[in-house]
Amino acid sequence: MSRTNFQELLDAGVHFGHLARKWNPKMAPYIFDQKNGIHVIDLHKTIVKIDEAAEEMKQLAKSGRKILFVATKKQAKEVVSEKSAAVGMPSITERWAGGMLTNFPTIRKAIKKMSTIDKMKEDGTFEKLAKRERLQIDRQRAKLEKNLGSIRDMSRLPSALFVIDVMKEANAVKEANRLNIPVFAMVDTCCDPTPIDYVIPANDDATKSIECIMNILCAAIQEGLDERKLEKDKEAPADEAEAKAAAATGKKLRARKGARPVDVEAEAEA
Repeated sequence: MSRTNFQELLDAGVHFGHLARKWNPKMAPYIFDQKNGIHVIDLHKTIVKIDEAAEEMKQLAKSGRKILFVATKKQAKEVVSEKSAAVGMPSITERWAGGMLTNFPTIRKAIKKMSTIDKMKEDGTFEKLAKRERLQIDRQRAKLEKNLGSIRDMSRLPSALFVIDVMKEANAVKEANRLNIPVFAMVDTCCDPTPIDYVIPANDDATKSIECIMNILCAAIQEGLDERKLEKDKEAPADEAEAKAAAATGKKLRARKGARPVDVEAEAEA
């Protein structure tokens, strides 16, 4: 059963592509028509692709893996930041720092630097510094928070990327491809879909279109998280019962070991 509504996509303007003269021929299979010099995306194909991506994202979330959302264009920033945070997924909405994936240990060091500054403020070390040093550290902390704050809890490489505007986020896509990290993306008619594993043909310029797709995908991620929680809740009582049974068995064994050995010969004589 499809989780995507055709009318919802239509109302959000997901079908509007780019100017026909700026199109990428590799997007031809997803184009329905051309109207007033603008390509119209085939929403029936978009629905199939959204459902495919949503199911895969659901399974990733269910297995406890992270999906990194990347969208630095102004139409997408707020929506992506809010929706991804609601389902506990990391996001990059300010600037893609080169080596974010391929040089992840360096990025982790920068994140640790934030934690170190926070500890300095908590233990009073910060207040002992000169005013000029405090200002410099505060600026550094603010810059790190702006660029990396949304991924501070990401202790390892993400299992997948979701990208809005593959042309603008070309570096992110390249890094993910190099590390064989699957890429989900909203791909407009002017883009090359070749480097993308899960292509969602859609208008990536309108906030309404981006929000509509994000709502569907994040709902699927939430389903996966809920199912994971249910499975864990079911496993917990079983584990508890096993632990109790093991403890009871242990007690019996200890009792037997502690019992006085029976003198068979004495009993026979009696």
